[in-house]
Amino acid sequence: MAENLYDIIGNIKIPRMIRVRQKFDAVEITDIEQAVRKEMQQKDIDDTIQSGMRIAIAVGSRGICHHKDIVKTVVSVLKEKKAFPFIVPAMGSHGGATAKGQAEILASAQIVENYVGCPIVSSMETVKVGETNEGHSVHIDKRAYEADGIILIGKIKPHTAFRGSYESGMMKMMTIGLGKQYGASICHQAGFKNMAHLVPLFGNVILKQCNILFGLSVIENAYGRSFMVKALTGDKIPDEEPKLLEIARTKMGSILFNNIAVLAIDEIGKNYSGDGQDPNVTGRFITPYAANDVQIQKICVLDLSEETRGIMVGIGCVDVCTSRVLQQARLEESYINAITSTVFTGIHLPMMLKNDYFAIAACIKTCNEVDIDNIRMVRIPNTLEIGEIYISESMLEDAASNPCIEILGSPEEMEFDNSGNLIKKEAFWSH
Repeated sequence: MAENLYDIIGNIKIPRMIRVRQKFDAVEITDIEQAVRKEMQQKDIDDTIQSGMRIAIAVGSRGICHHKDIVKTVVSVLKEKKAFPFIVPAMGSHGGATAKGQAEILASAQIVENYVGCPIVSSMETVKVGETNEGHSVHIDKRAYEADGIILIGKIKPHTAFRGSYESGMMKMMTIGLGKQYGASICHQAGFKNMAHLVPLFGNVILKQCNILFGLSVIENAYGRSFMVKALTGDKIPDEEPKLLEIARTKMGSILFNNIAVLAIDEIGKNYSGDGQDPNVTGRFITPYAANDVQIQKICVLDLSEETRGIMVGIGCVDVCTSRVLQQARLEESYINAITSTVFTGIHLPMMLKNDYFAIAACIKTCNEVDIDNIRMVRIPNTLEIGEIYISESMLEDAASNPCIEILGSPEEMEFDNSGNLIKKEAFWSH
């Protein structure tokens, strides 16, 4: 009688793991309120805000360090200037492309009226503000358009699916984020091959036709901490944003080890990356229009983040996941995101196994040209927070010889409960 699936992978040895710290530039902002206020006190920024103005603050869905406090500070400054701010979600089709879903995403980041001090006005209704010189209709959030001015708050970083002078940042936030599902779909229709061209094409129409007061850009360091905040008036965004992108590119973290056979990711989610897992870290890109040199044989994902609210975008970029991921997934809402972007790769289902042990074991067993009893394996909590990671015992010599790696502990077993799931995942990272 043939062995069943779980008999075949049920005796795989899971390596002992060692906690290490990857050393990146750790410079960070220690007083985010002061930093934001300083930017807003620049004369050209301050002059954009007049008493009595109704100002829409565009806030995205990406996880940003100090996000709620940055938004709260901007609101406070506007109110001190006797303006009337309100927040609009600027997140394309996220949240299932519903007003309620997008408000819930903000709430999951504690961006709620009681905390930030102004109303949240969530709607999927858009208005056409113009056309590009190539004939594309350009749309933005109707409530934002009707305001006296718009302020953008977002993160500058390399995109996960294309390369260009403008990637994730203010231009994309105007084009895709404020465009809501309808506007984002128009821009995406030409495919990621043309996104580097279309994002500024659409963005410049919005800058011309709408009163974009300024964009407050956030750049994070490799530990996911705020490195820089920079306010740019609308007229300066086209020239200055590419410079900020290059700074952001130099601050990105990576896994500082080569020849990794298995990568185990505790959880993915859109709060960590638009692709759920950042391919700039994993090497698993959803399009051929962005790439790097990262090569990992097998990748498994054990869970979805709570903040992603069942959106499983990114699961198609890995080899194995647990059945728990599918149980949590909100399939149709995930599909809306894929349909809007026109790329289905990220929502394809990988092999799904019943627990954490088997997901990891399947990856180990199927690696080629390796010693599976001494597998080179890395475990990370997610692709945003990779300052401290776990490496297998076989990688200890590499760690000891790398001045950018600090060894924090001794080899320890990955402990599984009777159901085959890892015990106390949070404690594994916090102790």
